[in-house]
Amino acid sequence: MVICGDDGLARRLAVELDAVCGETVTVVLPSRRDEHSGEIDALHRNPNSPVELITSARPDDQTLRAAGVERAAALALAYGDDQTNMMAALLARSINPSIRLVIRMYHRERGRHLEQLLDRAVAARTPGVEEAFVDASTTVLSDADTAVPELVAAAALGQGHTLQVDGKVFRGVVRPAGEAPHASDLATLAVFSGSDRDDPRSQDSAETPGADGTQLLPDTVTSYHRQFTHGRLMLEEVTHDGVPDAPADALTPGSWLRERLAHLPWKVFVSREVMSVFGLLAAVVVLLSIATLLLVDGIPLWKAVYLPMLDIFTMGDPATDEEPARRVLQLIAGFVGLAVLPLVVAATLNASEVFRAASAAHPPTEDLADHIVLVGLGKIGTRVLGRLRSTHHRVVVIERDPHARGVSAARELGVPLLLDEATSPRVLDLARIGRAKSLLVLSRDDSANLDIVMAAREANPGIRVVMRLYDDDFAATVSHTLRASHPHAATRSRSVSALAAPSFAAAMMGRHVLGVMPVERGVLLFTVVDVAGHPALEGFSIHEAFKQNEWRVLAVGSSTDPAAYRAASASDTLDGLYLPRATGFDWRPPHGRVLRAGDRVVLATTRRGLDILMTGVQPHREPPAAPADTSATDRETR
Repeated sequence: MVICGDDGLARRLAVELDAVCGETVTVVLPSRRDEHSGEIDALHRNPNSPVELITSARPDDQTLRAAGVERAAALALAYGDDQTNMMAALLARSINPSIRLVIRMYHRERGRHLEQLLDRAVAARTPGVEEAFVDASTTVLSDADTAVPELVAAAALGQGHTLQVDGKVFRGVVRPAGEAPHASDLATLAVFSGSDRDDPRSQDSAETPGADGTQLLPDTVTSYHRQFTHGRLMLEEVTHDGVPDAPADALTPGSWLRERLAHLPWKVFVSREVMSVFGLLAAVVVLLSIATLLLVDGIPLWKAVYLPMLDIFTMGDPATDEEPARRVLQLIAGFVGLAVLPLVVAATLNASEVFRAASAAHPPTEDLADHIVLVGLGKIGTRVLGRLRSTHHRVVVIERDPHARGVSAARELGVPLLLDEATSPRVLDLARIGRAKSLLVLSRDDSANLDIVMAAREANPGIRVVMRLYDDDFAATVSHTLRASHPHAATRSRSVSALAAPSFAAAMMGRHVLGVMPVERGVLLFTVVDVAGHPALEGFSIHEAFKQNEWRVLAVGSSTDPAAYRAASASDTLDGLYLPRATGFDWRPPHGRVLRAGDRVVLATTRRGLDILMTGVQPHREPPAAPADTSATDRETR
């Protein structure tokens, strides 16, 4: 396996493939002194870890060949720049037409086109590729799209990772010890070591398990007997009741415009500075008008005011044919205008700039409650905002950079927006943090995120908090401290690269991953597998195909033509992964149903179980008993 990257995703992916999957890994980093290279360098120096490290500023032809792309099974291009990943993918495909490519792309449409282009190149060079297309040569993933469902689920639902398959939505839900099964429960995914877990999906969950430990994918007997004494993680189908309806107070376009105009900061134009400058101008006009009335004979009042104003703004004609007093006053008015007009212009421009900056914000109404406060509108925050609004959640956004990626999107969605530092209690008060149900902090600064959370906790001790923290040790310390200080409030920490790494690792091993569900220090992966020709599935019943702590069949459907992968439209996407149109899955299949060629199954697997399924190393077990009239040769062949 070869990994090329320049940020935390490359580091976590290397650790994932080495420590969990046992793969031989070569990592290409821009520099050994890079902030993310320390852990990879430690793996490289470890004699028990088959990790090689290459430093190169760019993934050019020479670098890729030095990394062994010619003979590698898979290449992950995890640079933060889409164009760099595209160039490297095209080079890698020319060096090794059969290599499996996993490409990190933020732009969805560009990723779809690149995936189709590279797979056409494989089809042209490799005969019979369609038959093997279940291990797709090119997989385009987005770390943002992979992490967003987990972040949204933690903020909106409080618990449970969401999974979307076949037009249905599923999530993992914790059932405390002794709680009766729900009608919506489909399968037991894990049994915890204790009676409950605060957050089994949290990557920073560092509680020491009990003697029995947390069991992933337990058997039916274990699940039944431990439901009375241990907490369980269940896969639940989310009905329409799980998605909030559109708010009753949702604004129409006309009412939104009226509210927007009412909240514009018109007061900046009557500020002290502006009023002082225009007051000075008015005083000058009054003095010159009085002087004109006193010194110029027979001039009416309106003209005595009008002419000095023209003179100040240098708009009048020269008073060459008028009496000397009028000519002197015109000169005085011109000099006064030279002194006063710059002040007027400066004050006006400053007020306009303040008005523009203030009007970019759109504070929420005073009666807003039960909403989600989102801090940060970068790459991740923008996607999170879109997902929250698509499910009709009330959202208030705080962003300090008026030019951030998602500011324009927030305005288009009509979301209340505050352009200021979220660490300020005044800004949190404007966001109605005291009546909010959740706080989602997604800036890239760990320290700033912690400051925001602590300030929010003081205003609302019971608010549900989800914060983005990169450093694992820091995340564990922060979460435990906040949970100890506020035991009745949910606190979650998430790292985007940690949430995305298992999906990238699984894709490098050659299977399409529907979703990833962290469970304490372990991970469950959800994949779609064709039964035909699979030694661990074909010919076995669902009960017999189950492998304790490794994989479980969740749903059974019909296979589609492999060519359908190429025809998948943009609407058939899931977290950045392009899938064929669903043919329908039965999520409550009888355990006695025998899996046949032509079936396609949805599996929940551990990382070790997925590795067994990918490599074809079949676990030792007896095949199902053959009918009495089946010959020995047939049984052996089967």
